[in-house]
Amino acid sequence: MDNFEGFDADIFEEEGDPIVFHSEEIDFELDNSEKLAEWIEASASAEGKAISAVNIIFCSDEYLYRMNMDYLQHDTYTDVITFPYSSHEDDFIEGDIFISVDRTAENAKQFGVSAELELNRVIIHGILHLIGYDDKTAEKKKIMTAKEDEYLAKLLLNS
Repeated sequence: MDNFEGFDADIFEEEGDPIVFHSEEIDFELDNSEKLAEWIEASASAEGKAISAVNIIFCSDEYLYRMNMDYLQHDTYTDVITFPYSSHEDDFIEGDIFISVDRTAENAKQFGVSAELELNRVIIHGILHLIGYDDKTAEKKKIMTAKEDEYLAKLLLNS
């Protein structure tokens, strides 16, 4: 990713934590990052995967749009882009998940849910992509949405 202008590769240098939250070009911080990290690890474990190294990077709509154009050649705004660095056959996951907090807030209004719930949905959506799920067909999207709902319910139960 070193060819993406403005991308700060040094943000990936934190040691010890398998899940690290960052923000890029915006001022954003989670209130409950430790709890979310535990939830993500438990969700991956339920799928038979350990978290080796996952960076979750919060950014603006414009930042994610540029990434979508530069890396995927998609001329659209999106809420999440996932870059896997491990194989779906591995028993661990590694990757980067970029999330537009602008888009998740907009989606929350559109779907009539809280911004926090929508952000958590997009986080677990990215994790599920790293695990090996995809949403390219209606059937696969249905399966992935059911998994999102399952893990979101577990997060809400432990709140």
